Amino acid sequence: MRTSLLAVAVALVGTAPLLAGCKEAAAPKQEIRPVRTVVVEPRPIEDDRQSVGEIRPRQESDIGFRVGGKLISRSVDAGASVKTGETLARLDEQDFQNRLRSAQADVTSAEAVLTEATAAEERQRQLLERGVTTKANYDSALKSKRAAGASLESGKAALEIAKDQLKYTELKADFDGIVTAVGAEPGQVVSAGQLVVKLARPDGIDAVFNVAESAFRDRKAGERPEVIVSLLSSPGITSEGKVREVSPVADPVTRTYQVKVTLEQPPAAMRFGASVLGRLKATTAPVVVLPGSALSDKDGKPAVWVYDAASSKVQLRLVAVARYEADKVVVSEGLSKGDIVVTAGANRLRENQVVRLQGSAS
Repeated sequence: MRTSLLAVAVALVGTAPLLAGCKEAAAPKQEIRPVRTVVVEPRPIEDDRQSVGEIRPRQESDIGFRVGGKLISRSVDAGASVKTGETLARLDEQDFQNRLRSAQADVTSAEAVLTEATAAEERQRQLLERGVTTKANYDSALKSKRAAGASLESGKAALEIAKDQLKYTELKADFDGIVTAVGAEPGQVVSAGQLVVKLARPDGIDAVFNVAESAFRDRKAGERPEVIVSLLSSPGITSEGKVREVSPVADPVTRTYQVKVTLEQPPAAMRFGASVLGRLKATTAPVVVLPGSALSDKDGKPAVWVYDAASSKVQLRLVAVARYEADKVVVSEGLSKGDIVVTAGANRLRENQVVRLQGSAS
């Protein structure tokens, strides 16, 4: 029995170096992955966010008749230039001429009544002075005279209204402008105030854009940045302008905000309705521009791999992305000058991975 135990012990001692050697051979060698990197150098860049809009008049008015009636003529079409006082359209004036004649007849009748009442009041006054009539009779005559005078004033006012209404059957331009739209055709019965012609002032031109809410995220309240506007069909035709108005309420469908840019000395080619491209004439705060391949995520948030030269390892660091572009990202926070960021090979890394630099990204 003692001999068997001794044999087992000797066998175990003899195989111990072999087992240790197997363990050392099985231990995996730490993998070193090759990566490309870039050294962080924050700097301002041009704010190249762009938006497509159109040219619109700064001031545009819906012109309509002040009375209703049948439209018998319209002398202008969309695109026409008009001068102050020029006739734009006419209504059938027959009914208004009849009202004018009726008002004139009412005034003539009221004048006759007033003349008769004045004579009656004068007779009663003389009789009262001689004591051959009563005070009540004189008061009645005076009342009739005053009523006749008031009726004449009412008739004169109605006559002036009838004259104005007849004049309103002609629709005239209130200012020099360009017709941008028409809202009624000859033969149509229009109501008072209904759009017949839309007239725009040619001396004020705006470029109007619908901009996403994210465009205002880094802007101060009340800031009015400058904008470079170019024709979409001819990019070489440009004009500079300044933001004049930002809608305080988002469009309920597109969830965008309307921005109006007043153009300074716009070229003649920028006509109403032309499509234009707007770009902010500004630079950003110092930011870091990285290729899109550098971006990873950590707990669902954007992050990048940062290389530590002392340990040759990488760590995943959260960053704030100002905006995404076609092939790059603009990082506003999370990186400092001199940080080394992995730009190629990031998709196969893990925390504290040992890496080997192969070169810097351009």
